[in-house]
Amino acid sequence: MSFLFVCLFFYSQQADQELTKVLNQLWRQDKNRLKPGTDYKISLQGKAGYVAQGSNYARDKAKAPLFAYVNEDKLKSIETYKYFISLLDNYEMSTGVSETVTSEELKENELFIDAILKTDVMKCAHQYLVKKGQSPSDPAQFKRQLYNMWFRLYHRERSGGEDSCGFEHVFVGESKYGQEIIGLHNWVQFYLQEKHGHVDYKGYKARDNKDTPDEDDHVLNLQFSWKGLVKPVGGSFIGVSPEFEFALFTIIFLMSTEKMTSVVVKVDEYMLELVVCRHGQSIGTSYPKLLSSNNRDV
Repeated sequence: MSFLFVCLFFYSQQADQELTKVLNQLWRQDKNRLKPGTDYKISLQGKAGYVAQGSNYARDKAKAPLFAYVNEDKLKSIETYKYFISLLDNYEMSTGVSETVTSEELKENELFIDAILKTDVMKCAHQYLVKKGQSPSDPAQFKRQLYNMWFRLYHRERSGGEDSCGFEHVFVGESKYGQEIIGLHNWVQFYLQEKHGHVDYKGYKARDNKDTPDEDDHVLNLQFSWKGLVKPVGGSFIGVSPEFEFALFTIIFLMSTEKMTSVVVKVDEYMLELVVCRHGQSIGTSYPKLLSSNNRDV
């Protein structure tokens, strides 16, 4: 390991102490987070293998689904989950195909944002961003800022019309040219797609025993196929509320002007790399990478 790498890694740890503090505030206020072993159960099974670039073949190291159980009553009764789920069928899967947004879908977007803005998690995020001069203090203007970041349509492919947005990419998932999976970093969408037979979990991804997950972890690196297309590795929070992910990635997006931002933070017991990419003034992608958990050192 080079001296330069050690210095850069040490610097990143020091530089992200403030971000670590505010993200842990969000974590403590996430009252709608589901409890592993009680509200849901996962089955990690085997460690996923290598997938060649461009290939849609992956050896299946997990014969059973990832989710053995999810308390669907909570998904239906907690307002933010309920409105979140209503958005998941609003998008065309393939990039390059123009999205058509109906008046009903616009209303669903509004209801979801209104619901998350009522939570302590989003109130905390808003207060922090106002203090940092990155968001307007007026709730209506902040709502518009969130809408433009996450729901405003843009061109992901140059051909065709407006075919994507931050919400679709991160929380719903897309296929690129019908040949590879991009996005799909949300556990609720993963669970629902797995339940309906569209997702096939192939196993967890880990470099070594430092990032080998446990079945009560709230962050996973996983491999899966979706409608026949393989995603070699994707990072996802597990069990957290929609508002937690929105708040966390909104803060990182607004606190940086870089096209790609990668920060290392410690949230609860998890050492994470959080990645956010811009698409103009909107979210291009955002996801977590598990570096270590259960207080193991990186």
